[in-house]
Amino acid sequence: MIDNTVINLQQEDSRLAAAKNGDKDQYSELAEPYRRELQIHCYRILGSLQEADDLVQETFLRAWRRLDTYQGRASFRAWLYKIATNACLDVLDQRHSRRLLPMDIHPASDPNATIDPPPSEIYWLEPFPDDWLVDQTAANPEARYSLYESVSLAFLTALQALPPRQRAALILTDVLDWSAREVAELLETSISSVNSALHRARVTLAKHYHSHVQEMPTKIEPDERTQKLLDEYVEAWQTADIAGLVALLKKDAILTMPPSPSWYRGKNAIRIFAARTVFADNGMFAGKAKDRWKLLPLHANAQPGFAIYQRAEAGDYHFSGIHVLTVKARQLTQITCFMDPSFSPYFGVSPTITP
Repeated sequence: MIDNTVINLQQEDSRLAAAKNGDKDQYSELAEPYRRELQIHCYRILGSLQEADDLVQETFLRAWRRLDTYQGRASFRAWLYKIATNACLDVLDQRHSRRLLPMDIHPASDPNATIDPPPSEIYWLEPFPDDWLVDQTAANPEARYSLYESVSLAFLTALQALPPRQRAALILTDVLDWSAREVAELLETSISSVNSALHRARVTLAKHYHSHVQEMPTKIEPDERTQKLLDEYVEAWQTADIAGLVALLKKDAILTMPPSPSWYRGKNAIRIFAARTVFADNGMFAGKAKDRWKLLPLHANAQPGFAIYQRAEAGDYHFSGIHVLTVKARQLTQITCFMDPSFSPYFGVSPTITP
């Protein structure tokens, strides 16, 4: 029996030869199987879902234009990773290289004050749809844990503390299991330089990230007790139940909502903020604040999440953004509300729903 790996390599060689002769369809067949893993790779480096999607498309365009320069010294997959990594580093050279969350930059906000408008000079971390994760079910539990951890908000925020090339080197080695030699070839540097960069990156990462800060799953679906908490979270939002929401929070829980830099720490601050804003019984919602929000479950950053919709005057609900929840010891330690309607197509949710 012929090994499937041999057959796949033969097919790749055949498609590569046809692509080099100008066959775009064969090039697409050659490159497309790597799209999702390249999107994840670019997302880890950039911290941006939308930039990652754009950069993978740019990677495929660059690879097509340079296909005659591919000599086969490394695998086609490794060649695509080299192009994608360098494209990401080019972007980071042109803008501020770190994407963070509001609590990484600003002090906690006064819940009685007006919500601050989005700043023009700060780039925030963006959420990631778990549907983009590859080989979720095939991997063993330890591998799945590592995969989910590598896209968690806590890990991604810690990655942003690293300079871009250190970040890329650490992702390639510690997340993707590339050797120092392979990384040196990709980054066009020496093995000793890669090892030095990795040492500095690991020291810095250890200061900013501890894997025990949240409970990472070995499967996407929550267990029964976590599901009960999530159901209660939905009920609290959809019925404007402030006390019900606060009861789910850890004492020092955080609520943040990029692109606004405002964020709140602690049960009391979140209670005051919710009463004044998202659950306020006023305006068009006077007497019916419980009709304001609808939440639909999804998975983001290997954490429980929801697509959140706000009711318009006409009665329809319009997509407002993504909530990503961090759960520890059956309590919510962080609610990250990514309030950006442009995330709708990336998460496969409708921009509008009817009651």
